Amino acid sequence: MIKKLYLLVATLVFSIAALAADNRYLLGVDGLACPFCAYGIEKRLNRIDGVVDVQVDVGESVVHVTMREGKTLTEERASQAVDEAGFTLRSFSEAGGETGGNDAQ
Repeated sequence: MIKKLYLLVATLVFSIAALAADNRYLLGVDGLACPFCAYGIEKRLNRIDGVVDVQVDVGESVVHVTMREGKTLTEERASQAVDEAGFTLRSFSEAGGETGGNDAQ
């Protein structure tokens, strides 16, 4: 029992540390209108090397992208992926360690 608890605590500590090291980006995207749109852009962005998570907010027309530690996303690469998915990149910004609460500039 104690061994399992220790393992759980160790996993949580390492998970939190790993999440803190990720690079997060906020993309403003024109043309997002439905879940199918979200799926298309999510699929395209997930093809980029280093992407570990993509969250699409259709209502706000924004996409949150999380990159693996040591990887970055350039505006040019994001724009290319968004364009390939059939949308227009309106804005691009680093989310400063959080995926919520920041407006894209």
